[in-house]
Parts: sequence; C-alpha cells; structure tokens
Amino acid sequence: MTTILPYGTWPSPITASEVTASSPRVEGARFVADEVWWGETMPQERGRTAILRRSIADVVDQQTEADATADVVLPAPWSARSRVHEYGGGAWTADESGALSFVEQSDQRVWHLVPGERPRALTPELPGTRFGDLTWSGGRLLAVRETDRENGSPARDIVEIVSLTNDTDATESIRSLATGFDFVAYPRLSPDGRRLAFIGWNHPDMPWDATRLVVLDLATGTAGGVAGGPGESVLQPEWTGPDELTYATDRTGRWNLERRPARGGSHASSLAPSDSDTGGPLWNLGIRWFAPLEDGRTLAVRTNGRDALVTEESDGSTRGIRLPLSSQVLICDVRGSRALITGAGATAPAGLWLVDIDDPAHARPIRGGVPTRGAGWLPTARAVTFGGPAGPVHAFDYPPTNPGVRGPDGERPPYIVTVHGGPTAHVAGEASPTVAYFTSRGIGVLDVNYGGSSGYGRAYRERLAGQWGVADVADVVAAAEGLVAEGAADAARLAIKGGSAGGWTVLSALTNAKTFSAGISRYGVADLRALAAETHDFESHYLDGLVGPLPEAGDVYSARSPLTRIDQLEVPVLLLQGAEDPVVPPAQAYAVRDALVSKGIRHALVVYEGEAHGFRRAETIEHALESELSFLGQVFGFAPPGVPVLPLAP
Repeated sequence: MTTILPYGTWPSPITASEVTASSPRVEGARFVADEVWWGETMPQERGRTAILRRSIADVVDQQTEADATADVVLPAPWSARSRVHEYGGGAWTADESGALSFVEQSDQRVWHLVPGERPRALTPELPGTRFGDLTWSGGRLLAVRETDRENGSPARDIVEIVSLTNDTDATESIRSLATGFDFVAYPRLSPDGRRLAFIGWNHPDMPWDATRLVVLDLATGTAGGVAGGPGESVLQPEWTGPDELTYATDRTGRWNLERRPARGGSHASSLAPSDSDTGGPLWNLGIRWFAPLEDGRTLAVRTNGRDALVTEESDGSTRGIRLPLSSQVLICDVRGSRALITGAGATAPAGLWLVDIDDPAHARPIRGGVPTRGAGWLPTARAVTFGGPAGPVHAFDYPPTNPGVRGPDGERPPYIVTVHGGPTAHVAGEASPTVAYFTSRGIGVLDVNYGGSSGYGRAYRERLAGQWGVADVADVVAAAEGLVAEGAADAARLAIKGGSAGGWTVLSALTNAKTFSAGISRYGVADLRALAAETHDFESHYLDGLVGPLPEAGDVYSARSPLTRIDQLEVPVLLLQGAEDPVVPPAQAYAVRDALVSKGIRHALVVYEGEAHGFRRAETIEHALESELSFLGQVFGFAPPGVPVLPLAP
C-alpha cells in the first residue's frame, strides 16, 4: 500500500552513514601477478587511501560483490595520496613482482613496500617537494616532481619528470629527465628505453586548452614536439610500436585518437573518429581514457553526455562493449583481453570492475558497483535538455523516488539544482547513493551540465570563456526554470547546491537571480581577487580564460564576485568548508558568513577540521549530508524525520 506524505517528510532507510559506506572512492587499479590491486579512500579511517588486493580467480568465481573480501597491501596509518597540482593522481603503482611504490600523504615522499615488510623511503625529506603520476615504464619508475620556489614567493613551482631508483642512498635516487614546461604529465618510455614521451603545457593554459606532446632523446637531450600546440589539447601518449605513438587530441573539436611516428613531422592517422570524446579534463594525473591491447586493438571510452566503452578494431571499425556503466568511466589497466574499469551507470553505483573485453556479459564488480538497496529506492536519471541564452543546456533529472510513498495530488516537489565543480567537468546521470539520500525523502535533484562542461566537445566547453559567473548562472537558471515549466518542480522550493567552482555558481546565482530560495555552498569561491592571489600554481591562471587576465580585467573580477554583490542576496545559505583547504581557503567562507550576519540572513557555517578541498572522512561526509537535509527542511517548511537539527543563525 502506498502512503501519501508531503514531499521532504518521506521516511527513508538510506542514512548518511550508509551513503558513506556504499560509495567507494577507487584511486586506480592494476593487475599484479595473479591479483588485482587497487587504491581506495577509507572514510572510516580518517579518509586515508589504502591499497587493497584480491586474487583474479576469486573475482571471477564470486557470485556477488557483497561476498568479496580484500587483503590490505598498504596498512594504516600509511596513505597513498599525491598533492602534485594539488589534485594529485598517480599516487601509487606496482611492478609484477608485487612491490608497491607510493606517495605517502603526510610527507609527499615516494616509498617502497614489499608486502609483509615495512615501507622504505625512496626519496629524501625535501620540504616543499611533491611526487605524483608514478609509472612503471620500460622497467623504470618514473614520476612527476613538483617543487615550491624558494623564499615563499608566489612564483611558479618547478615541475619536472624524474626517474627513481630502488637505491638505499636516497640522495642519489632521483634523476631529472625532463623539464622546461610549467606542467608535465604522462611520462612514457619507449620500448627500447631510449626516448621519453610526455605532455607539457604552460601558463595561462589549462591542459584542456593547449598542450604539447614531446619526445625526448635521453642520450642526446634533444627534444621535439610531435603534436599539439595553441588551441589543441593532446592527452595520454602511449607507445604502440618501437617508433609509434597513439594519443588523444581535440584538434577537430572532439578528443579523438591519432597515431603517428614518434619522430614527428609525418602525417597522423586517425583511429575511428567520432562525434564523441576519448579524453577529458586532466584534473588528476595518471587517468586513462584508452588502452592499446596486445592484439592491436584499442580499448577506449567515448563520451557524448554519457560514457560508452568500445574497442577500435585494427580495420578501423568500432565495436561497442555492453556494460552497466555510463558515467565516470576510466580504464585503469589491461592484460590480454581483460581490463580493470572504474565507473558508474544508471543502475550501478560507482565501483571497480573486471571486464573480459570479448565476454563482457560476465563482467564482475571487484569493489562497489552493486546497489545496496532495491531498484525502488534508486531514482533513474532522465536526460533532459533546456533552451538557454547561449544554446542548449544539458542536465539529468532525478525525481523523488520511494517505493512506499508518494506526494499529495497537486503538490510539486522541492528540488535541489546541483552544480558540479571544475567548472571544466561533467556529470552523466549515474545511480548515486548521495542523490538517493534526498530523492528517497521526496526531494528531487537536477544535475546540470552548464556551458563550460566537458563531455559535449570543445565548443560547449568554451561557452564559458570569459563568462564565468554569467553563462553558468544563466544556464542553471534556464534548467531550473525549464523543470518548473514542465510541472516537475515547485518554483517556490528550489535550492541550488555546488562545491568549489560549483559553489561559485551557487553564490553567483543567489546574488544575480531570483530563481532559487536557498543555497548550499561547499568550499565555494566568493571573491575572485582573493582566489587569484591565494590559490595554488596549477590554477593560478585558470581565471585568465574564465574571466580575464589581471590587472586588465580587475573591474570584472570585482563586479562578478558574489562578495561584491552580497547586498543582492536575500535567501538562506548553508556554507560547508574544509579548514585546511589550499584551493579555496576558508577565509572566503568566513567572509560570506560575515556578510550574511550583517544582513541578518538565516545561515550556517560549518568548518571541518582535518579536511581540505573535498571531504574524505566518514564523520564529515555524514554530518554534511545531514546538515544539508536539515537546512532544506527548515527553509522549505518540512521536518525530515530522524535527522539532527542544524542550528541556523540569526
């Protein structure tokens, strides 16, 4: 029997602690001998990243993922997490003998671990030095090293590719191989070990704006550009022959694969070009969108709003691989016809999968990937498109979903309009326990890919050029009002929520439009000038493209900053902030709080000790979710059952 209850008051068994436990954050995976190793953030262990392992035979034979157990390779308190470019990536790797190399979060040194023994340092204590993008290539351990400039100057960091040896004399263990760019990524040695391929880029470009693919002769030190340049983003070079490189390039407006001789200058051949992207924003080092297979085929992710996995055959044709994955799909490793894939889908939450490319029907989840609740509790995302000032706005609608409850006839549900970070990133309508936490209680969620998002080609990304705080706001407003026009949402109960760059759009929308009745900002940007002055090197010129270069665009920075327009803000706001955030420092949240106090607007500011940019600890994730739900109930006039009340001021 179905119960009729007001939206927002529906009883739900999906708790904040269940969301935390059922949403594994996998940090890369590898085949090691007859096992699968993977990194995983452990919210119950203060957010550390552990390395776990399972035998391949165990994965293949399992009946359900719930039956799985994993052995710990990297025990507490060790944590494999890099801070290169602040967002890290490539914090660990392993060789076939089963030796682990990893970046320890606390000191950013590279350590070596043979299972059963204690870790041993490979690099010395060097304050201000970080490593990432660890890669075994050509029998050598390569890494990206980032070093702060001396004297505390805000000048650019020194970034280079280095080779690390398994030498007990740490002072002799590092050899610099390549430098000369502001940023580098994807170090790859040629099969004969004589040449190094990598990508590099310089300020003010971001890696999705313009990069260069370079090949360096290690004997002579001679380097030459192979591909890329102004207006072209090249990603993930892979050696597919003694003198052949395959890489992704968006030269045609979409990231597609090309192949050409490593010496450069010769004509490149396209591999099954399509109106989709094999590539994406390089926020984290080491991520892979394609992998060459031993038989000459290429396994690739293709993104056009949603993700699909395909093989690009030797004859140029393409074969789709049917999997329940369509969001955040990445390729971690391949061996023979097997692949380790991370991703989520419309019916599958985020997880790590073992996939036989030639027998995908028998794909096995290794970690996550299986709903902890029946289908009646998980909303199915509906892809929607609304008209915006600059063109179509893509989004995914998650309606309120509860198998035992529905809303009263004639009542429209409250909605949270969510804005992803980046802003160069995208969402793809996955089965999300976080979304279900709200939809199961009668609160809809609209996830918007505003102009500037990836996943729809370069032209869609560049709609945000010079228009951050304008185009993104117009698009989320258009999507929210479009949903109301369809009759799916209550116009009087629309909240907007986002983190980081998404938090900027939240605050910008609240100070520029009257569409939303409440806002939730997680570590959001509020003052562009302060961000430009305080943020880290990787993003220190990101605003040049999003807003304009300083000092020429100084007036624009001031005019667009929500703090400058705070007198226009009239609705309640919840601010959630990490105390140790190096990307958007806490001072921005405090400044917004002070402005809200001065105006007498209902609000709450929660600052989490030990958290940086993005929340990783179980207690933080749970408290933040419960705080958001309590906040919405108070400002929209409903009482969600079983949730602690978050005090609001004034």
